[in-house]
Amino acid sequence: MPRDYTTESLAHDPIHGYIAFTSGSGLPEGEVSEQEIIDHPWVQRLRHIHQLQTAWWVFPSAEHMRFQHVLGVMHLGSRAVAEWYESLADACRNVPSRAYVESLVRMAGLLHDVGHGPFGHFFDDQYLAQFGVTHEDLGAQIIEEELGDLLRCVRRNPNGVLGPLEVLDPSQIAWLIRRPRGGRDDEGHPDWLRKLRALFSGIYTIDNMDFVLRDAYMTGYNPRAYDVNRLLHYSFFTSEGLSIHVRGLPTLIHFIETRANLFRTVYFHRTVRALDLALEEVFGDTMPHLFPGDPSQNLHAYRGLTESSFLVDVQRWIESEDAELRRVGQQWEDILRRRVSWKLAVEKTLNFHTASAEATTIFSEPDLVLRRVRDRLPPGIREIPLKIDVARHYHRPSGRLPAGGQNYLVDPASGQTRELHDDELFRALPTSFIIFRIYSRDHAHDAALVNALDAVLGDGGDAKTNM
Repeated sequence: MPRDYTTESLAHDPIHGYIAFTSGSGLPEGEVSEQEIIDHPWVQRLRHIHQLQTAWWVFPSAEHMRFQHVLGVMHLGSRAVAEWYESLADACRNVPSRAYVESLVRMAGLLHDVGHGPFGHFFDDQYLAQFGVTHEDLGAQIIEEELGDLLRCVRRNPNGVLGPLEVLDPSQIAWLIRRPRGGRDDEGHPDWLRKLRALFSGIYTIDNMDFVLRDAYMTGYNPRAYDVNRLLHYSFFTSEGLSIHVRGLPTLIHFIETRANLFRTVYFHRTVRALDLALEEVFGDTMPHLFPGDPSQNLHAYRGLTESSFLVDVQRWIESEDAELRRVGQQWEDILRRRVSWKLAVEKTLNFHTASAEATTIFSEPDLVLRRVRDRLPPGIREIPLKIDVARHYHRPSGRLPAGGQNYLVDPASGQTRELHDDELFRALPTSFIIFRIYSRDHAHDAALVNALDAVLGDGGDAKTNM
C-alpha cells in the first residue's frame, strides 16, 4: 500500500535529517494528528527554554532549544521501535501492536521534557525542590491533565495505524518519562511497558542518545559524536530487558566516553559553572517576584514561565523604582553581560573506579576542604571571598542501578545474558569523576590557593591553576 503523504509532514533536522510526523486534514473525524500535539502551547513553550541551561552563554553556537531536542527524541523513538519491536514481542506476552508501541514511545519522547522550567535542571534544584517535585512530576501531570484528551485521540504515526480497539494511554506515557523509584513503582504495569522504560531510564536512552549527538554538534565539540546506527543495530529486548550484543559493546563504551567528555568540556566548563554560581546567588531573590509558589498547583501560570519571559522581566528591574528590584536587576544585568563575579582560581579532577572510592576521598566533604585551604593561606588573605564547586558525573552504574537493571549484555560465546554493571566489561572506564574547583573574586591569589590546596591534599602539585 503506498504511503499516504496527505497525512504526513516533514521537519528537517541537522542531526537526524528528515523527521516525519502525522498532520493534515485528511485524517478521520475526531482523530488528532501528531502535529496538533507538537503545536500545542505546552510543547511550543519548549522553543523558549534552552537545551543547555547556561552553556549557551559560553558556546556561541549552542543556542538550540529543548523543542529541537524533543523532536529528535521522538524521531529516535521510531528508529528504536523499528529495530527492537520484534524482539519485544518475542520477550513479552500481550504486547500491543507495533503502531501502538511506536506512538506511545514517540509521544513519550516528544513530551519527556514538557515539565521543564527556565534553565532546565537548575530550576529543579533551585526552585522545584522546595515543593518536593521535579520537572518529571510536572511533565507527568501535564501529560495526564492537560494533554490527556488529545493523546487518547492520536491513532497513527508515520509508520502505522493503531488497532481498532487500541487507545493511547496518557498514564503510560506519564509513567515512562519518570525515573524509576523502586518499591511499588512497577506495580500494575505490564512487562512490555516496564521493559520500554529502558528507552528513557538507563545507560543509553533515546533521550541521551539525542542530546549527546545534538549538544556535540551544536557546541562544535564533534559533528559525529558516536555511531548511533550501530548502537541501535546491536540492541534488542530479551526476557531480562533491553540488551546489547557483545559486538555492540565497543560502540556503547564510546558513547559513554563521549557523554562524559561533554560533561567535562561543555556542561562543566569553568565559566559555565561560574555562571551557575552567579545564578544561585540571585535566584532565591528573583523567583518570588516571578511565580506564585508550587507550579503543580498552578499549571496555567507555569505554562507562561519560560526563559524568554524570565529574561525579559529581570532585565526591566534595573529601571524599577523599587530599590530591592533594582539591586536584583543589577545582578541580572551583570550575568546577562557576562560580567561573571567568580573567577576560577584552582581545580582538581579525580576519577573513581569504585562506588566507595569517592565516598572515602576528602572531596566527599567539600566544606571541610575549603576550611583547610583557608587555614593554609597566608594570614592576610584567609578571609577573602571564596566559592567551592563540585561537579560530579557518573559514567556508568557501579553494581545495580538504583531501581534494578535497565540494560543487559548478550554474549553468544557463553550463551549468557547478564546485567551491565561494574565488572570486567567496564573496568577500563571510571565509575565516576568529580571536578573540584575553588573560585575567587579575582586572580590575585591564585598561586596561594593552588599551594594551599596542594598542602591539604599532600600531593605536591596535582592541582591546576587558571592564571
